[in-house]
Amino acid sequence: MPPETHGNAAPLGLGLDLGSSGLRVSLVSAAAPADERPLWHEARPYPGRFEDPNSWWQGLISLCGRLPSALRERVGAIAMDGTSGTLLLCRPDGSLLPGALGLALPYHQACPAQANAARTLATDGPHQPSAAAASASSSLARALQLLEQADRQAPGAGAQLLLRHQADWLMGQLLGHWRWGEATNNLRLGWLQGEHPGWAGAIGQQPWSTGLPEVIDCGTVAGCLHPAAAAALGLPTSVRVVAGCTDASAAVLAAEAAPGDGITVLGTTLALKQWVKAPIHAAGISCQRLAGRWLVGGASNAGGGVLRSIFDDAQLGELSRQINPRRPSGLHLRPLPGVGERFPVDDPELEPVLEPRPVSDALYLQALLEGLATIEAAGWQRLQQLGAPAVTRVISLGGGARNPQWRAIRQQALGVPVLNRPQLNAATGMARLAAQALQHRTHG
Repeated sequence: MPPETHGNAAPLGLGLDLGSSGLRVSLVSAAAPADERPLWHEARPYPGRFEDPNSWWQGLISLCGRLPSALRERVGAIAMDGTSGTLLLCRPDGSLLPGALGLALPYHQACPAQANAARTLATDGPHQPSAAAASASSSLARALQLLEQADRQAPGAGAQLLLRHQADWLMGQLLGHWRWGEATNNLRLGWLQGEHPGWAGAIGQQPWSTGLPEVIDCGTVAGCLHPAAAAALGLPTSVRVVAGCTDASAAVLAAEAAPGDGITVLGTTLALKQWVKAPIHAAGISCQRLAGRWLVGGASNAGGGVLRSIFDDAQLGELSRQINPRRPSGLHLRPLPGVGERFPVDDPELEPVLEPRPVSDALYLQALLEGLATIEAAGWQRLQQLGAPAVTRVISLGGGARNPQWRAIRQQALGVPVLNRPQLNAATGMARLAAQALQHRTHG
């Protein structure tokens, strides 16, 4: 059935993207959710530390408060994505723990000391193993570190707490309860999709497994806004809360990729995604069931965050214009932000290579961009080695897709056409998902 109208205007889908560097909001009409440009789009930085969940929530409140009241009144559904693997402990009522235990472990933080235990839990036991959870960079390893920290303060405390990813904790804020977790966000914690979904290995048999979420699929309508959340965001209580997905997967939904397309999200980190016919599982690889198809990919710790740690936006623009992509720099850099990598290799001890630094800043930026292109090319090769088809073109999303010199460097490295689509973003993908879900029933 068609979505209900508000007067003469169709209701709106509200999409929220919580990325590495900040928050974004988009609005699309339920009457035309596939329109390329949203009715409203805005981005803001987090008001506090990325690791602080209060910063996420206050950022959402601030961002939604900037929406024109006439548009806010028309919002019929809301969906959000979050960074893949950012995990926290909270009490059953969603409240945060005091001190350092109230902070999340971010997606890029590896936990080498917990790697062996995570691997054992994810691969041993009566249930199907999970390669995505069996590494130092998995959410499962971060979960074990968080639980150990909680138990050191109060023995047995970990079993009384909830483990929630960024998007799932915020979905709880919207609903007023923390029952649900979305499937794609929980893959690295050991959730298995497919014919027999459930927690992998021996994870579901652990004493702390009662703190794991009940998992629902992306696009499921989980309920309506809790009155307190509706008041905080300035939205109607009738707004439906739709389970979103991870930030990179949300960008894929915005791109509407065709068979043979690869999607590269050029944000703070570098994320690669493509549709495949059958699931692919390996360490450092994300494989998820999304919109009725299998989506495989991986995310490097390298990306635009490294560039911004060296140059500001004005410098990046000016120096990029001085680059001649047809003349290689001759340097071979590995532009990681610190020690450790997730993809295309899963190595928590991999060192960055940021030297030598030439006198010319333009040449140095070119070498960094070439290093990122090398990582991207290795990523597509890794996916192909695991059984994914070779991509015939790459669609670029994110802030880095505004850089034509980077596009040319990447096209040379990848050997296929590269299309820049910076106007498409994860928030718009979530807005479209929310708009489509206006015709779905509430889950519970």
